Amino acid sequence: MSTPDIRKVIVLNAPIQKVWKTVATSEGIQSWFMENDFKPEEGFIFSIQSPFGPTSCKVLKVDEPNEVVITWGEAGWVVSFELKEQGEQTEFTLVHSGWGAPDEKVQGPGPDMTNLQIRTTMDMGWDGILNNGLRNAVEG
Repeated sequence: MSTPDIRKVIVLNAPIQKVWKTVATSEGIQSWFMENDFKPEEGFIFSIQSPFGPTSCKVLKVDEPNEVVITWGEAGWVVSFELKEQGEQTEFTLVHSGWGAPDEKVQGPGPDMTNLQIRTTMDMGWDGILNNGLRNAVEG
């Protein structure tokens, strides 16, 4: 049994190209998430500066302006940003997958926790990051 994916869907009051620039460029990602050296190129290896230090990531897929998929860290996490145009609005879906067994300990730069503990914390964190950070970056 694996830990369920995190899935968040929000509708942003911004056109898809503006949202795309905010989720698929280094400057855009920094404006709502974390400092990084991201490039929207499949296979590109980059770092994000988490509160626990730099974390290695890799770009798996870029489908402008609809989807970006990256790996995040060493635990096997995959994060995707999916965009769907809705007139002058954009439906944004985040999927954070790649979790192992709920009781499996995950070692990383932060405190050792189980997949379920980290997922629970990150589930709440993504709510704030998307509803405050991303929303403010594209609607502000």
